[in-house]
Amino acid sequence: MRRRCAGRAAAGAGALLIAACGTGGMVTAAGQFGAPLGAAVAAGTRPDPPAVPTSTTLATPTPTPALSAAPPAQAPPSLTQAQIHGAVARLDGVIRATMARTGVPGLSVAVVHKDRTLYLKGYGVRRVGDPRPVGPDTVFQLASVSKPLASTVVAGVVGGKTVAWDDPVVKHDPEFALKDPWVSRHVTLADLFAHRSGLPDHAGDLLEDLGYGRPYIIARLRYEPLAPFRASYAYTNFGLTAAAEAVAKARGVTWEELSARVLYRPLGMTSTSSLFDDYANAPDRASLHVKVNGHWEAKGSRDPQAQSPAGGASSTARDMVSWMRLQLGDGKVGGRTVIDQAALEQTHLPQIVSAPPRAPFGEAGFYGLGWNVGYDDLGRLRLNHSGGFDLGAATTVTLLPTEGLGIVVLTNGEPLGVPEAVAETFFDIAQHSRQTVDWLPLIGGLFAKMDQAGRSTLDYARPPPDATQRHPADAYTGTYDNPYYGPMQVLSTPDGLVMRLGPKGTAFPLRHYDGDTFSYPTQGENAVGLSGVRFTVREARRATAVTVEHLNQNGLGTFTRR
Repeated sequence: MRRRCAGRAAAGAGALLIAACGTGGMVTAAGQFGAPLGAAVAAGTRPDPPAVPTSTTLATPTPTPALSAAPPAQAPPSLTQAQIHGAVARLDGVIRATMARTGVPGLSVAVVHKDRTLYLKGYGVRRVGDPRPVGPDTVFQLASVSKPLASTVVAGVVGGKTVAWDDPVVKHDPEFALKDPWVSRHVTLADLFAHRSGLPDHAGDLLEDLGYGRPYIIARLRYEPLAPFRASYAYTNFGLTAAAEAVAKARGVTWEELSARVLYRPLGMTSTSSLFDDYANAPDRASLHVKVNGHWEAKGSRDPQAQSPAGGASSTARDMVSWMRLQLGDGKVGGRTVIDQAALEQTHLPQIVSAPPRAPFGEAGFYGLGWNVGYDDLGRLRLNHSGGFDLGAATTVTLLPTEGLGIVVLTNGEPLGVPEAVAETFFDIAQHSRQTVDWLPLIGGLFAKMDQAGRSTLDYARPPPDATQRHPADAYTGTYDNPYYGPMQVLSTPDGLVMRLGPKGTAFPLRHYDGDTFSYPTQGENAVGLSGVRFTVREARRATAVTVEHLNQNGLGTFTRR
């Protein structure tokens, strides 16, 4: 399945690597920062699970390990003021060149160094065909950059002693459950924020595409097959969302209100929200854009409210400056403590190997609590996350805490590697006083390859020349049940068979392919073009079951006739 989502994780100096989602892949190149490029650069491929568990990835279910209160020793700062200012001076040219090469409609960028804003500027337009410009206060959807914001919120609650990172989720949400009862009792907030619960990659996302809301999706996580607990990494928007929901319940408020109380209001992030309606109603907002036949179009919207903690926040470059200052200032902004330092530092520690080394002397990629965590060739901690909606947004944030340096890049175009290329070029110039790699085609090429991931191996647009439909339409019509996806209706209409799914009965037209197999156009953030629908017809010449290929990644896509 193609996954732009919002962040993936991986890394490896001296090699070009990509790993799966984390809606965060990381890319590194020999001779560069050697650090992970966090990333929406992810798609349907998954990193191999670590062969040997590390100190933060337990091979067998044991009590949650205590998290260290202090990060490992780090290299001292190595960038001079002149290097950083030189990179900032060239950033305008980098951005304009990147926009010229891609045509991305709008972009907003901020750079922070040692509690000071060095760069804050918008480019392009909010919507194609509309001359209103993007500025520092234009609101963008953050996609998976919402995750490090969410872990900051939880760190604030941890600092207030209401919850602890190693609290079992059921302590605050007794109804939460996964398929294994032991795991259900022991999985912690940290396990879900680090994507090490055993849930499969992007568990629950297809339910969101069908229109289900947060409570339904979280309740259905108990049907998902589990990989080894705390010994495998798989990026899950709704696993993280479930943990955030538990924290909100512990405080007796909604997640959206908790985010505002703990983080947005104290930091003066007046244009930041975890409510989609606030983004949709913002007068100065960037519309989503996709590329159609080489041209950018504002075709629709993406309501990520169901996964708000993982992908539903919206913000501006100006507001993100305040948050980057908080991260780089150990929980303080302007000398004022907003988030407890010890609780925040825990989010910056490696919690799970997200991508094991793929080459001799290669470096592993790690995921922390809502962050891709890596260490570059100079031993510097590097925090990163990217976000992306296939329906039209791409974002990234990268911090070098020992340098006190951070950059955020927000765009209103589908993920093509634009924000990652701008950020990597900036760090490249800062480190080497020149650009040593043309990052845009490098990262863009990886996105292009991933764009094809997860598509069916059958070309449903071209039925076999001798294709025949084995049974009349009424053999397939009826109502079918599925405990995970809910009921499905198959109806006969003048235009042919139609499949209806989801709480709103979304209609998917079925086109005959061959035998008892039909195709349908997938929809939503995780759409992969045409996919298959295969009916099982027994002796009575009436279908008893139907399997939907696109919904069957985890073996949950078979519906049984009612």
